[in-house]
Amino acid sequence: MGKPSLKRRIGGAITALVTPFRDGALDSVDLMVHVERQLLHGIDGLLTCSLTGEGPTLTEAERTRIIEICVELSEGQTPVIVATGTNDTATTIEETLQAQRLGADAALVTVPYYSKPTQKGVVHHFEQIAARTGTPLIIHNQPSHTAIDLAPATIARLADIPGIVGIVDGSGDLLRIDLWRALLPEWFGLYTSSDASALAFTAAGGHGCFSGAANVVPRLFHSMQHSAACGHLSASLSIDERLRPLFKALARESEPATVKHALALMRHMGPEVRLPLVGVTAETAAEIESAIAPFQFDGSGRPASRQAFRLGL
Repeated sequence: MGKPSLKRRIGGAITALVTPFRDGALDSVDLMVHVERQLLHGIDGLLTCSLTGEGPTLTEAERTRIIEICVELSEGQTPVIVATGTNDTATTIEETLQAQRLGADAALVTVPYYSKPTQKGVVHHFEQIAARTGTPLIIHNQPSHTAIDLAPATIARLADIPGIVGIVDGSGDLLRIDLWRALLPEWFGLYTSSDASALAFTAAGGHGCFSGAANVVPRLFHSMQHSAACGHLSASLSIDERLRPLFKALARESEPATVKHALALMRHMGPEVRLPLVGVTAETAAEIESAIAPFQFDGSGRPASRQAFRLGL
């Protein structure tokens, strides 16, 4: 079976976009500014409506507007991926069809959560989505959120389904790369959603990272990923070392809240999140502030130092 058709190649540094809110409503202006900043700094893809984007709390009208903004601003140059997965097959199909109608390049579909289907049920779930939609599908396997993990045999079966083009692993287990690669076609995309393992994953042959930290330091994260992909490990390791405190700080609590707090400190976005999420604790706030200090802008909007500029802001 050949590679399914994609308008644009998906790989490298893909930002799992946060969704800005103001007084409880979607802030379209802040979102446009944020997306423009990502594109200006060379990010390789935009993921919308994911958990990092507080997708489960979004209304259909908000989802539509978010996708429209990303598709319009990307101007056909940067892939737009929409998180459409739910724990209901029919609803996932409808969300994927909506993303397709609005011009998305691909859909990120989680392994069904809460109901804990069998491996056979997972396969049938994805078979139905692929059969009913024309959008390339990327599977998100994140056992900590879904309470189930894909077995190697299941992954091999999923790769045989026309329309499924890749898998994102959120476990951070680097041993899976070699295990899965032996089971998958050469064209099949292997991605991680763990910032902490992004460099190692790419250096081991992975194709990219769906990153929350890229919201904060898009150019620097892009440089790290591309240096690793090109075999420039010294450069990529140097960047990864600089980013380690940020990765650690953002992982202390729920990622949307930590990422938004960092962006608020940098005066790029307000920190507002929707329940059941809440703002970060004082201890986490202090760690985030320390972690982003090398990347801060001063009040005039200029980089606080030449080093901050070089670091990708």
